[in-house]
Amino acid sequence: MNENIKEYIYSRKSELLGVLSELVAIPSVKGEPAEGTPFGKEPRRALDKMLDICGEMGFKTHCCENVVGTAELAAGGEAALGILCHLDVVPAEPKNWHSDPFCMTERDGVLFGRGVIDDKGPAVAALFAMKCVKDLGLPLKNGVKLVFGTDEENGSEDLEIFLSREKLPPMVFTPDGSFPIINIEKGMMRSRFEGRVNGQGSVVSLCGGSIPNAVPDRAEALLEGVMLSDVSAAISSDKSGAVFAADNENGCVKITCKGRSAHASTPESGINAVTALIGLVNSLFESGKLPVCDGVQRDILRGLAKVFPFGETDGASAGLKCSDEKSGALTCVFSIFSMDRNGCRGTVDVRFPTCVNLDFVETTERAALSYACCEFAGFMGDEPHCVDEDSEFIQKLLRVYERVEGEKGRCIAIGGGTYVHNIKGGVAFGAERGDTDYHMHGADEFVTVDELLRDAVLFAEVITEICG
Repeated sequence: MNENIKEYIYSRKSELLGVLSELVAIPSVKGEPAEGTPFGKEPRRALDKMLDICGEMGFKTHCCENVVGTAELAAGGEAALGILCHLDVVPAEPKNWHSDPFCMTERDGVLFGRGVIDDKGPAVAALFAMKCVKDLGLPLKNGVKLVFGTDEENGSEDLEIFLSREKLPPMVFTPDGSFPIINIEKGMMRSRFEGRVNGQGSVVSLCGGSIPNAVPDRAEALLEGVMLSDVSAAISSDKSGAVFAADNENGCVKITCKGRSAHASTPESGINAVTALIGLVNSLFESGKLPVCDGVQRDILRGLAKVFPFGETDGASAGLKCSDEKSGALTCVFSIFSMDRNGCRGTVDVRFPTCVNLDFVETTERAALSYACCEFAGFMGDEPHCVDEDSEFIQKLLRVYERVEGEKGRCIAIGGGTYVHNIKGGVAFGAERGDTDYHMHGADEFVTVDELLRDAVLFAEVITEICG
């Protein structure tokens, strides 16, 4: 490791934290589009602030269509390395935090604030890595370009716009994942389905889930024609692990179900409140305690329970189950559902390995939903992303990681998607370490000061390894 790089970065700690504090203070959550602010005024304000900071540091800057900014440390020829970050953040509810989420707070060497790990902190670390290389006059054969977008959290439309007008360097990493290196990301299909009901039925309503890419942790139903005592008896014999409660409400019985949320890429750690509640309602149908006023309602719920049974996360009952050695097993989450006397609609999130493709998932799921008396209503998705771990780019990243971190580097596969999912040859390099829960997207998001400085050292070493 170049000790001059480490000394430089650690001596600029206050300056680095000051820049990050300025960016965290901008609540860059996606807002209403307007002329000049396609994703809202706050993401644009964060973009302008970063461009100003980069310009003041002496980098050549560019703003593409008001959605993506770049800062370049030029050398001979075009940039060889791109570092792709984002400045937009997810919302934060202040009442759930121990400090103001948009006022960076340091406690015992730990930084709290929305964006400190996802992804403003890593972006600032990358910026100071470039500044370090520039100020130390480390020789480069090729340039490096820092790219910072403003819509990663909501579909990466910013990157689509940028790539339709600009070109990324041949080697790109994003510090929007985990160390050591994420080189495989499963494919994803998020589908919608619908079913029609005949305008009557004992299920007045049944709904649960609000986020398509998460195991739903709450669901509720309003049932007509059933006794509260019968519902209570069904709840007492339920073995799902979900927490149920029931009470009378306006001549009906209202049932609430509480499960446990989990990301759609790791559904086995959650308890699906939607499938648990559907299972309970089906048990009431089967026992005759809940009258079958409309056979279509019953058939839909019975079919959905067979296709997406409670506790199953591998899509086996829908015919989706598959796995491979490189990327692991397929996961399937029934994440959003609503039903009334007119019909139903729902969302399913599938993360699939490299051994299958979108066409397989779509065709198989269509057939499964037809069995449940429902129609496939469309999807959004991406094929798997895979970069050869023997590539020169990955091997250079691993060498730097092992040299700086002092531990063996390796490539890993994930079920989620990072900012480089659709970038050919792109990988995720940082910024999460090990099994630490940084509360990303949650209350009290954090990163340690030392980790942030180590990130900057790593990135500076990568720049000299690849571009020097």
